Amino acid sequence: MVKFLINRPIAVFLSFVGILFFSALAIKELPVSLLPGIEVPSVAIKVDYPNNPARIIENSVLNPIRSELNSLNNLKSIESTAGSETGIVKLQFNYGTRMDLAYVEINEKIDRLTESLPRDMDRPRIIRINTSDIPIIRLQLLPKNQADFIEVSELAEKVLKKRIEQLPGISIVDINGFRDQYISINPNREKLQALQLSEGQIDQVLKSANQELGQLSVKDGQYRYYVRMANRLDDLDEIRNLPLITRDGNVIALQSVADISYQQEKVQSYHLFGETEGLVITVHKQNSAKMTELVPMVYEAVELFKEDYPKVDFELTQDQSSLLNAGIDNLRTSLIYGGIFAFAVLFLFMGNVRMPIIMGITLPVSLIISFLLFYAVGLSINIISLSGLALGLGMLIDNAIIVIDNITRKRKDGLGIIEACIQGVNEVMAPLISSMLTTLAVFVPLVFLNGLSGALFYDQAVSVAIILGTSLMVAFVLLPLLYRIFFQNVKKEIKEDSLVFKTILSAYKGFYKLLWKFRAISFVILLLLIPLTYVTINQIEKAGLPDIEKTETLLSIVWNEPIAAEASKDRIRNLLNELNTEAESESDIGLKQFILSVDEGSVENAEIYFKFNSKTDKSATEKWLLSYFEKRHPNANINIEDAPNAFDQIFTTEGSFFSAKWKTLGNNELLTSADYQELSNEVKAISSTPPLQGKGFIYEDALEASIDSEKLSVYGISEGQFKSALSKALDGYLVTEIRRFGEVTPVRIQRPEADLRQQLERVTVMGKQNQEYALSNFVTISFSSNEKNITADRSSVYQSMEWEELSSEDIEALTVELPKVASARGLTVDFDGTYFEDKENLSQMAFILMISVALLYFILAAQFESLIQPLIVIFTLPLGILGALIVLQLTGGTLNVMSAIGIIVMLGIMVNDAILKIDTINRFAAKISPTTSADYKTQLAAAIAKTGEIRLKPILMTSITTILALLPVVFSSGLGADLQRPLVYAVIGGLTIGTFTALYFVPLAYWFVSKKK
Repeated sequence: MVKFLINRPIAVFLSFVGILFFSALAIKELPVSLLPGIEVPSVAIKVDYPNNPARIIENSVLNPIRSELNSLNNLKSIESTAGSETGIVKLQFNYGTRMDLAYVEINEKIDRLTESLPRDMDRPRIIRINTSDIPIIRLQLLPKNQADFIEVSELAEKVLKKRIEQLPGISIVDINGFRDQYISINPNREKLQALQLSEGQIDQVLKSANQELGQLSVKDGQYRYYVRMANRLDDLDEIRNLPLITRDGNVIALQSVADISYQQEKVQSYHLFGETEGLVITVHKQNSAKMTELVPMVYEAVELFKEDYPKVDFELTQDQSSLLNAGIDNLRTSLIYGGIFAFAVLFLFMGNVRMPIIMGITLPVSLIISFLLFYAVGLSINIISLSGLALGLGMLIDNAIIVIDNITRKRKDGLGIIEACIQGVNEVMAPLISSMLTTLAVFVPLVFLNGLSGALFYDQAVSVAIILGTSLMVAFVLLPLLYRIFFQNVKKEIKEDSLVFKTILSAYKGFYKLLWKFRAISFVILLLLIPLTYVTINQIEKAGLPDIEKTETLLSIVWNEPIAAEASKDRIRNLLNELNTEAESESDIGLKQFILSVDEGSVENAEIYFKFNSKTDKSATEKWLLSYFEKRHPNANINIEDAPNAFDQIFTTEGSFFSAKWKTLGNNELLTSADYQELSNEVKAISSTPPLQGKGFIYEDALEASIDSEKLSVYGISEGQFKSALSKALDGYLVTEIRRFGEVTPVRIQRPEADLRQQLERVTVMGKQNQEYALSNFVTISFSSNEKNITADRSSVYQSMEWEELSSEDIEALTVELPKVASARGLTVDFDGTYFEDKENLSQMAFILMISVALLYFILAAQFESLIQPLIVIFTLPLGILGALIVLQLTGGTLNVMSAIGIIVMLGIMVNDAILKIDTINRFAAKISPTTSADYKTQLAAAIAKTGEIRLKPILMTSITTILALLPVVFSSGLGADLQRPLVYAVIGGLTIGTFTALYFVPLAYWFVSKKK
């Protein structure tokens, strides 16, 4: 095939021009995003039920929802948390579930359940969780002094949201911190009593005035007309002039006995930018949109907002496109420096100007064609796929160097230009294809990891496969054609080896002779390094993601006091005022209003985001915050952590390391704080690490109202009548709603602000002989300690003890002894936590690695037609891993996702070198025709030595160009460099020892495992 193509240069060039043209079109159409559009198999159901405690929300709302949803297909787990006024149900499905169908099924079940849920509660919100739900940027709206907050809220909801949504590529625009208003009717109790009017009459007049009579049809001859009859309120003046009829028959206006005005709804959510109260708009992109184009459009739109709405200040924060830009910059850097260093190394080793030019053409051509294949398989340009391309660049250079070197060697053997190109490519085609397959044998099985990790590896594995396949096509087709064009008129002998390489070759021969002289000892020493790899793996620190030098902090606060959101806002402002820092800060206080928020939420919770100018400022502020809360708010629970970026939000696993879930038998009764203390003491005797209180074991003070039913009977008041009056006694109640053009304005009877006792004294209930009695006569108020949250799983309500760290001995002791403790108390206990998930993932990873090694072995066995020689390649892998781990330890790195990817790529390059070397030795060994056994050993030793000299140049050039191409990342700064640095260290360390292994371990191993005739 190579002969057929190389004799048709015009057709080949035109084909490549056509492919490059379509590749350029594909690049324009490829979506650009931060992360792949992964369908996360999770759904959250949020419930808002104002003025209701956790127990009512659990019993009346969450329990029926869990029971209804338990029969969902592919449901892996269901967890719910009921809090004060809010509740959330989190559904986890098996990975691979069609989430669009699951979403429809959940909605249908919730619709069927609506009739059995409280009628005064809004329909539960069902939220799909997706990687694209992470906002790409946040827009701060800060009203100036003369601006009305209600007007700014309406501006954000009705104007700005719609203008941003009109930008191409925007999916959702979410708002937090906005304000609503309602019509407040505050009756004057003294005037009502003087006119012998009741509050119920006001209620009845408002409902009657806002009642729709429906549609009537009137027949007129042959025609029938539909007449819409309505008696609806439209504005505040109409309400003020509504007529009330006194007992004397006089008609008075409602405004004579009540204060009527617009009031701001009860605020349970605040947003601060710095110390300034405002709103925040989060912008989310569509999966197919290009983030690099979308974010600049948002900036342009905001500049127009500044001109159009001068009463509001606008600021853009938390731009997530910086992470993507860092990845693109790293790829660009790798390409530029990779090309430069490839040129330099080729000049250094070959001293020929034409070969670097050939390399300079094939590298970008391979990369551009790769994007066409991206488009064909539906990949987007994102951090994961770009890292796959960056990883493939080293192997791309590897293939080009090997083909050029082999063609040059054939020319040196005296073959013509065309024949040298044909034989040079054909000779290395099989081992290069085999090396690509062995690399994919390591990568592809990772796609089958459970959950999100497998989905992320899919993008990376496919991108690596694409870049490798493209580089092979270019190396086998375009590169020999270019070689023919550049060298067809060169009559003199091509200068193959430079003075530098001859010096290196001489040093290699000297060291090789020394090792070969003591080959048994040398081979044993190298074999003894393999167990050292296992020891190093156990010793090195493990982590999920590399440590990224962040200048952003997130402070999460739970006040552990029943305070209002406004009080929480005041505390946050005092904190920021005393902090007096130049850092940019954002605060979300109370219940978040974001549609896509899946936080459990509480009015007494708050989050503060800080963006510092330097890491020094960040560290100093975090210490100050710890000291501040110890002195000012010792009861508050705080958590100070690096502000999560998009990677953290996707990779972070919720839940504690290890937890014990306590459940009562046969009912949903909860254990008391006294029960917890007794259990905790028993657990402390079992585990050396004391447990932390889980959600179900956290309590808070609450007011408890007891109704005197006997006294109600004496005064002739029914309990239902009394409870109805009591429900309206505190904050007022909704009477009706004014609906106009899609807007809904509530109309409420409002109570004046007062303490609980005064409110109960002001509201009356009718008894015998139409006598009114104050509610306070029948209610006893006391303080009690109630559970703050009620948690439940698929089976029942539970209360948990949690551990963030535990030794394996403690885990074994707890899993054995706690069931005994539970049984003695009439309880059951289940165990949960990331420990079990991590254990399952490690088992699965070990199994997948075994599959990868098996695939590697079978591919090599087919390549070499030997069952022994593949073991040589496999035993080189631990040595390369050892080199990677040593460099990671020396640089203070960890074994994490990125360094593991670097190790995999490094192994691909190592395998490539080993395969080519063994393949070359086999070809030389096949030509040996010995007369005696000693003669065979002599000829085999010569063949091994000759192979080492022939393959020295491509092995060294491949390793050096790959290392030098990645080296700039080590000296770069920023988020992208921090993310890629462990990968680079792993590749550099692995190739450093891996090159030595390919040069010396492979020939020694071949000698000892080959049959001596």
